[in-house]
Amino acid sequence: MDSWRLLLEIVLLLGACVTFGAICSWLKQSPLVGYLAAGMLLGGPGSLGLIRAEHEIESVAELGVALFLFSLGLEFSWKRLMGLGGKILASGAIQVALTLIAAAAVSMLFGIGAKEAVVIGAMLSLSSTAAVLRVFMERGDIDSLYARNSVAILLIQDMAVVPLAVLMTLVSEGGTPVEIATSLVKITGMALGLVAVLHVLLNKIAVRVLNALTAEQNRELTVVLAIVAGLGAAWAAHAVNLSPALGAFIAGMFLGSSPFAVQLRSDIASLRTILLTLFFGTVGMVANPIWIAEHLPFVLGVASLIIVLKAAITCGILRAFGQLPSVAVATGLCISQVGEFAFVLGSTGREKGVVSEQIYMVIVSSTIATLFLTPYLVRVAPLMANWLERRRSLATGPVEHAESDEPHPEVILVGFGPAGQAVGRALADKGRNVLVIDVNPQAKLLAESLGLHGQIGDGTQIDVLEHAHIHTAKMIVVTLPAREPAMMVLHHVKRLAPTAHVVVRSRYQLHLSDFEQAGADAVIGDEEQVGYRLSAYVGVQLTMLDEAGPHRDAAAS
Repeated sequence: MDSWRLLLEIVLLLGACVTFGAICSWLKQSPLVGYLAAGMLLGGPGSLGLIRAEHEIESVAELGVALFLFSLGLEFSWKRLMGLGGKILASGAIQVALTLIAAAAVSMLFGIGAKEAVVIGAMLSLSSTAAVLRVFMERGDIDSLYARNSVAILLIQDMAVVPLAVLMTLVSEGGTPVEIATSLVKITGMALGLVAVLHVLLNKIAVRVLNALTAEQNRELTVVLAIVAGLGAAWAAHAVNLSPALGAFIAGMFLGSSPFAVQLRSDIASLRTILLTLFFGTVGMVANPIWIAEHLPFVLGVASLIIVLKAAITCGILRAFGQLPSVAVATGLCISQVGEFAFVLGSTGREKGVVSEQIYMVIVSSTIATLFLTPYLVRVAPLMANWLERRRSLATGPVEHAESDEPHPEVILVGFGPAGQAVGRALADKGRNVLVIDVNPQAKLLAESLGLHGQIGDGTQIDVLEHAHIHTAKMIVVTLPAREPAMMVLHHVKRLAPTAHVVVRSRYQLHLSDFEQAGADAVIGDEEQVGYRLSAYVGVQLTMLDEAGPHRDAAAS
């Protein structure tokens, strides 16, 4: 194809992605849905047929996937991983494995071959980090317990892409158990060799080059070096018949331990975004809008089955690890969709002839449906959790509060971030009996170091509040930054301790009336307090500058 025609089609696809992505953002949807819709409209079967260079654009777009994995590697660190906690790490790993097995088993029940079923299971085991995090950030729910669980499991899923990509290679080669074992040894040997080469090139040479460059004087060189490292490692992996994603991830992981990781990730962000947008556009070309319309009940049925299956598996795992039913259900709903990495694995399986075009189209169409439903699932998750908590409380009846020799707290402080710590220090100085409730174990240690009592737990759960003897407290202070968790605590407090004085922190001014209507005795707004502090500071500084004015003028003359 003529290069100028190819450029025109790339521009057309990117323009359509921008348009549909903006529309989806306006509709509170993930822009990914818009990118996929743009591809469905412009190219592929049942489209307007404006894009003809589908395979050429897809080849360019796959570079975006490599840069995506490179960026993920830059963010990877053992310290961050261990900070998630052993139980949640195990939950994420088990979720990926069980979902893969369950999805593959269901696929085989419908007559799909074993190899293709494994690929389908691998695709469906992953969820959408981009779509879920976007809704969490928009709603301010990122600090809730179910959101923390979701983010941790999503991180494990992202890292699982690398072994799943290796699995794709093994499945495509097939053979007897001996041949599979031989292939595994071969792949492992090549991977270790690639790791050794990249270690020398990146840790010994590239880092020294970066040390020699200054970002101010040679910014473009650091950008080029980042691109060379990410795409070069992807090419090297492909050259030895390994997954390009594996090479890019390893390269990013090596450079991720260097002090340049944050800057490198920032340098390639723009190019990565453009190429990834192209990738999702080309994936959308696989889906046939006419076929989807004709088979809409079937597509929605498959999407519903996927959501129920993934939510049930995640919920069951979290319950087995001791999570409350409401938190487990909310987490399961949040990560029940199929994610963007499914397209990466599916494309690999399709290229290697393991996945048929028809099955790939069914999975892509169903994935688009689950991504479209994601914002609604994430929004309904806390409501479902609250409903389940009320049902469980009604079923168990009123709780008998056992008396103890230890005096009950006068003040209960829910949330011990910077705002909670400021309140805690003030109360500690006055010798008040204060109990701090926070899910972070470090918060308990900090509270106890200040002379306060600490309890590890999620304040949005009735059991935790009852255990804290909330019914005896004179005052409850809720400092959680997110609206929904704070509102859940307020509802529980008004029911368990109706005579207590309740103070709630509100991050945004627009939520003040919501807390007041829900029964809070006082609501302190972050934005209002910042305004007071700013106005006070500006007033004092202006007075000082006015007083110093004549002296400065005299000095200048």
